[in-house]
Amino acid sequence: MNSVQNKDDLTWDELIHLLLEKFESDSVNVEEIKDILASYKSSPADWKKFAKFDKYKYTRNLVHEGNGKFNLMILCWPEGQQSSIHDHANSHCFLKVLDGTLSEILYESPGNLSDKPIHVDIVESGRQDCKKNQVTYINDKIGLHRMGNPSHSDSSVTLHLYSPPFQSCGVFDERTGNKMTCPMTFWSKFGEKSCSKRTKANPKST
Repeated sequence: MNSVQNKDDLTWDELIHLLLEKFESDSVNVEEIKDILASYKSSPADWKKFAKFDKYKYTRNLVHEGNGKFNLMILCWPEGQQSSIHDHANSHCFLKVLDGTLSEILYESPGNLSDKPIHVDIVESGRQDCKKNQVTYINDKIGLHRMGNPSHSDSSVTLHLYSPPFQSCGVFDERTGNKMTCPMTFWSKFGEKSCSKRTKANPKST
């Protein structure tokens, strides 16, 4: 996952409008979307209403449904929290750090994955720390990864875009390599925390 820095500043509303425009077609220009995300300079006043934290785990908070073409969400990472090793269900995954630092451990792609439980070899292939306003990208051809907040004193907040949206993904046991399919749930939607018990389950994926 290569990082890019912001160039021309977009407002939050301009960012969402431009993303909606670019995803009107069925094709995805990865570099163009990375540049658009990099062009927004993070300001907590824009996104703090979506940033719902839980003290004991990271949360996934839906910001926009992208007219069915993508999900835009904010993930909130308390100190020391991390995801499990996971795939992205054959979708594009863009990530921008809004606050703090997020670490990534990348693992070799296991190749074509089915929905059935399988075993894969978990082989680390790289690491990086992503700082505020940096943008990264991954898909299943690039590999699996684990994301986490490396700080034990500061929280972090990240913006994620998944296209197409997906309802479940593969999570992998680091020791055995066994795959489990986990549903994707939201801690909040559009700035409002859900009262449904279903949203309290954390699928441990990003």
